[in-house]
Amino acid sequence: MNRLARPIVSVIALSAALAATPALAQEPEGRAFTVDDLARLERVSDPQVSPDGRTVIYGLRQTDWENNRGVSSLWSVQTGGGEPHRLAISDEGAGNARWAADGRLFFLRGGQVWVSADQGATATQATALPLDVGSFRIGPDGGSLVVSLEVYPACEGDLACTVNEVSHREGRTETGQVYDRTFVRHWDTWEDGRRNHLFRVDLTPGAPASTATALMLGFDGDTPSVPFGDEGEYAISPDGGSVIFSARLAGQTEAWSTNFDLYQTPMTGGELVNLTDANDAWDTGPVFSPDGRTLAYRAMSRPGFEADRWRILLRDVATGTTREIAADWDRSADSLAWSPDGGTLYLTAQDTGTTRLFSIDVRSGRVTPLTSGGHVGSFGLADGGIVYARDGLDGPVNLYYRSQRGRDVPRQITNHNAEVMGQIDLGDYEQFSFDGWNGETVHGYVVRPHNYQEGMEYPVAFLIHGGPQGSFGDGWSYRWNPQTYAGQGYAVVMIDFHGSTGYGQAFTDAISQHWGDRPLIDLQRGWEHVQANYDFIDEDRACALGASYGGYMVNWIAGNWNEPWKCLVNHDGVFDTRSMGFETEELWFTEWENGGTPWENPEAYERFNPANHVQDWRVPMLVIQGDLDFRIPTAQGLATFNALQRRGIPSRLLFFPNENHWVLRAHNSVQWHRTVQDWLARYAPAGAEPID
Repeated sequence: MNRLARPIVSVIALSAALAATPALAQEPEGRAFTVDDLARLERVSDPQVSPDGRTVIYGLRQTDWENNRGVSSLWSVQTGGGEPHRLAISDEGAGNARWAADGRLFFLRGGQVWVSADQGATATQATALPLDVGSFRIGPDGGSLVVSLEVYPACEGDLACTVNEVSHREGRTETGQVYDRTFVRHWDTWEDGRRNHLFRVDLTPGAPASTATALMLGFDGDTPSVPFGDEGEYAISPDGGSVIFSARLAGQTEAWSTNFDLYQTPMTGGELVNLTDANDAWDTGPVFSPDGRTLAYRAMSRPGFEADRWRILLRDVATGTTREIAADWDRSADSLAWSPDGGTLYLTAQDTGTTRLFSIDVRSGRVTPLTSGGHVGSFGLADGGIVYARDGLDGPVNLYYRSQRGRDVPRQITNHNAEVMGQIDLGDYEQFSFDGWNGETVHGYVVRPHNYQEGMEYPVAFLIHGGPQGSFGDGWSYRWNPQTYAGQGYAVVMIDFHGSTGYGQAFTDAISQHWGDRPLIDLQRGWEHVQANYDFIDEDRACALGASYGGYMVNWIAGNWNEPWKCLVNHDGVFDTRSMGFETEELWFTEWENGGTPWENPEAYERFNPANHVQDWRVPMLVIQGDLDFRIPTAQGLATFNALQRRGIPSRLLFFPNENHWVLRAHNSVQWHRTVQDWLARYAPAGAEPID
């Protein structure tokens, strides 16, 4: 369930300061932000800095509304500033650009790797493999690639074998599938026997490479991991002699194991060596230091837990000795990158409702924050600087540049969506805190409606995040975006209850085996806090909404705290925790969260089971379900809707046969938002009313 954005201002520190400034009593100067705006915004991602540090290539996703699809292209901008421009190599589609050390630009187009020697003006095909390339890394000398391909393990010595097997299976008249072990489906796809495996491709001048050497022969597992893995899960040594990759052995335990290990294999193929066999929890994200002497990676400590703290470990390549750095820093590391001199690691981590960029001194372990406010995603190192993608409650992603020491003012170097966002008046927002469960500090955000005026009160959208180890903070979302509700005239309240990430591991751990009590106390006290401190909150016109764990909490609220709410919205939420323990695909999740299997610890599965409180349901509820959601299967949504209908409670079901745990298609997203907005308008209509 763990897998279960704003107009950007030019200075992040200024943005954070403005966000905390009380709104003025005046009419907004711009129009409201709409769902149609959200669906059509350009999405910036994946900044890649050239070897000379002067140029950034990044991805841009635009919406082809008429054809209901996204269109990806590559763009270029100078780190010193200037007007971004679209690369000509994007005319037939392009993405996943990566620089070689000699300045050539490799990228994916049509399932194959292409290369440009003139920074994107022209390109030639580098690979012509019989299978689509999923991801790739460039060898240190630029003469070879490591690529991931989806193959049948029995066929990986002959790529054409996989092609023939796929064709054979598609041509069969019988449709039955036979399985001898679980994990038969994952996220939104049924298992068909293929695995993501790594291959070495030797590039041939003047002709695309059509053959590849298998690097994972006989390995029963995926690299990159399914469904969200990428090339960050494998690395080529600086001398080009070996590959390190992260993978989990499948076998009979894949559905309840989080034991990913780092394996080493020669670039020529051969024996696989498990480097982290001593750790039965998750190891991933290998990154070699520039001199090749040290391997940095991230590791969890507790087997079976997917939301444990990511520690940062350094492995001496020659001796195999390992040490942890910044061991006392109670944050979970992500996206490691070395400085050119090997003395500093850069990374992102969630921190108190934001996601910040940090540096860590390798020798001392000293941690230094480099950004404040908003959400930093991917980043790249330039000559003496860092280019990073930043978004927030104040607008969607754009790219920024600042020095690697973080002593200068960040400089915005792209301004996508400026025209449309310049017409819009987003809701002002601020972070607050209060004493939650056990008297511990809990944080949240409140977003004022677009048309806010002092002396008036407004209906409320009370958003509950999923995960449950997640966060609703200072970030931009294309699914759960509080500014879409603010644009409709609603105040928005979001609470990062116990279990949320970015507040220390103990805070995150507090929700396990306590889904229905500690988070509920936080939500209740957070609701009391905003009523007492924000006079524009109309507690008599409020609806609670959530997805995934948030949908579970909506179901739990329906039977245990339904007094404040005029309506509820449940997207892909758990209805019956006991059946969920058998139905979901990632069994490690339910087993960790409930302290064992449903037969080992049945009391835990029933203690906070919404299905046991249906007799107390009374609030109208909108139920939303995607049929390709294998994380919280369709039966959970149908059971919720059936219970509501059988109880005679006003209810509606919005069902998407072609969406998974998320709603990704542009037209479906707009339908989702409009259906939700109609539901809110029916029971808590928008509109300002004078404060009594």
